[in-house]
Amino acid sequence: MAEPRSRHEEDEARRREAAQILEDLKRHGPSLAGSSMADAARRAVDHFGGKDAVGAAEGGGTDPIELWGRRIGRVLSLIVFIGLAIYLFATYVVR
Repeated sequence: MAEPRSRHEEDEARRREAAQILEDLKRHGPSLAGSSMADAARRAVDHFGGKDAVGAAEGGGTDPIELWGRRIGRVLSLIVFIGLAIYLFATYVVR
């Protein structure tokens, strides 16, 4: 049977565990002081650029028609979304 640990030993074990978790986050995760806006912008550029279509074709290739289809569709959806937002704003907010 294991010996009961003192409160000081438990606190020290928790401190070491927390320090290890913080070190792992520094190495593997985005920095806490880093720019989450830059990450969001990079993801948006990748989304509208159709990066998810790269290598999605049979055999790991990229189908250029699918790539451009995704790009065009996503840009058109953004334009329609902006137009709808302007329309709703002009109709229901500005009077």
